Amino acid sequence: MLSHEKTKLDSAGFSNGADTAQHHTPLQTAGFAHPRRNVGALGIEPGMKVADFGSGSGIYVLYIAEALANSGHVYAIDVQRDLLQRLRNEAHRRGFKNVEIIWADLERPEASKIADQKLDLVLISNLLFQLEDKATVLKEAWRILKPSGRLAIIDWSESFGGMGPIKQEVVAREKAIELARTCGFGLLREFPAGAHHYGLVFKLVPQQK
Repeated sequence: MLSHEKTKLDSAGFSNGADTAQHHTPLQTAGFAHPRRNVGALGIEPGMKVADFGSGSGIYVLYIAEALANSGHVYAIDVQRDLLQRLRNEAHRRGFKNVEIIWADLERPEASKIADQKLDLVLISNLLFQLEDKATVLKEAWRILKPSGRLAIIDWSESFGGMGPIKQEVVAREKAIELARTCGFGLLREFPAGAHHYGLVFKLVPQQK
């Protein structure tokens, strides 16, 4: 079972209840992936149903919940129970009632237990490089997305200064696009996700499961 923790997000932390939606880490201000800006690029609207695969310490989940204006639903899915509990507590502290915590090993088929064709958006951020079975995770996203849904992938474009993946584990932009294509997705658009990250948005391509 692989850890789905996001090193970048863990650095944001939940220090003594500090508002991580307002206080950014040096990595963010130095031009690394910027969660608030990236969430803004995803076109999230109130009422949408969203999942964050490998939610880590949850900074993306909190920004998504904020963008949903306490409507809709955001599923935080991770394999690390301690991080999920911390996120549950933080979401409660902020008064978010639209956050649902799910423990799951996403490298197992249909692990999320979310119904078919239920979601508007699945986010996979800083996770691909950690996965051994990338296809199973992408196929799970395909399964739970509505036909009109979108998949967003944010990941490291390079290994940088000992942060993020080692060089051999980097999933290049082109590789991510090809992986998604083989799992039923077509590239819709790209967005700048940070100085050392790429951002990709995919649509579903109809196919037989």
